[in-house]
Parts: sequence; C-alpha cells; structure tokens
Amino acid sequence: MAFKDRADAARKLARALSAYRGQSPLVLAIPRGAVPMGKIIAETLEGELDVTLVHKLGAPGNPELALGSVDETGLVYVNAEARSMGFDSHYLAREKEAQLKVLHTRRKRYTPVRPPLDPAGRVVIVVDDGIATGATMIAALRATRAKHPAKLIAATAVAAPEAITKIEQEADEVHCLETPEFFYAVGQHFADFDQITDEQVIALLGAAGDASPDGQ
Repeated sequence: MAFKDRADAARKLARALSAYRGQSPLVLAIPRGAVPMGKIIAETLEGELDVTLVHKLGAPGNPELALGSVDETGLVYVNAEARSMGFDSHYLAREKEAQLKVLHTRRKRYTPVRPPLDPAGRVVIVVDDGIATGATMIAALRATRAKHPAKLIAATAVAAPEAITKIEQEADEVHCLETPEFFYAVGQHFADFDQITDEQVIALLGAAGDASPDGQ
C-alpha cells in the first residue's frame, strides 16, 4: 500500500505543496473522501477549506460507470470515450438534472450559513483522494477556472497515468504522489480507505470555519 490512510496521504501532499504556505491558499476538496485530506492540507498551508461540488453522470443502465460529470453551476464535462456508450441529449439532460439536485442538497447541508468561498484572485488547490478517469477532477477544475483564480492547482494522492495527462491540460500545476502503471481502484492504494459520511464532511467544514479568521 502506498498510504496508510487519507491522513498519511494528506500530510505527504501538504509537504509537496509547502511552497504555498503563507499565501492563504483556498483548498477545495471534492466530497466526500477528499474532505479530511483537504482539512489537513489547508491547516498545514495556513489556508482556507471549502468543497467543490461535482458529481459523476452515470451511463445508461450502469450508473456506476461515469460518462462524465457535472458541477453545482450546471457545467457538464463528458469523457471523450463516453460517446460510444449509447446515450442521447435527452438522457444527458435528465441525468444532469438528477445529479444537480444531489449537489444542491449537499451544498445546503455542507455550508448552510454561508455561500461557497470565492476563488477569484487566489491560489486554489483542488484536492481529491484519488483519480481514476479524471472526469470529476476536470469538472471541478473547469468550474473553478471560470471563477478566475490567480493560480489553479490539482492535487491527489494517486491517479491513473492517463488521467493525469488529461488533468495537466486543465490545471496550472499538478501534484500527484503516485501514478501506478496498473491502476484498478483508488482504494487499493490505501491500507485504510473507510467511506466518509455526509455527517463527517459537515463536522470537518464546521471545524474549519470555526478556525478561520472569520470564525473567531
């Protein structure tokens, strides 16, 4: 195993990102698994933590297979290879609306007392625990780029090499600790890869808010 758990991976990523300590970076974690990592990275780099909400778009008849993803503003990214999955524009529209409802519900639960933190003019680090196809990270990067950050960084513990190639076209900088030649699943690279619940995410974001300058 490359990592003991998400905390181990987060500490290693924070070291790789240490040049941004003191620049008040905005760390945007992709829920749910990356939120514990994002909190550690944000604290280590003396930055702020928020989430970037994206959701995969499931393929017809196989919702676990991602044909792309959508962010909370409705921006859709479709994998180039997904064009052969046999879906039409009507299916894509229905799937988009279904996943947007999920994202809007999550935003209300995760940050009920404030809007999303603004990336404009800031160093922004988008974090995921691991990346298989790259669709979710690409959607998150594109959504963030549209808000005009000063610098946009993608950070992850482990990823498929072909996914990193795609992500390098979307981010100003990419930090990935492991790119195994034979990549099957993110969880295979962690000794402990427990599922993260919505309740844990809410608690982590609440604690991060309490620790921020505005929360004191």
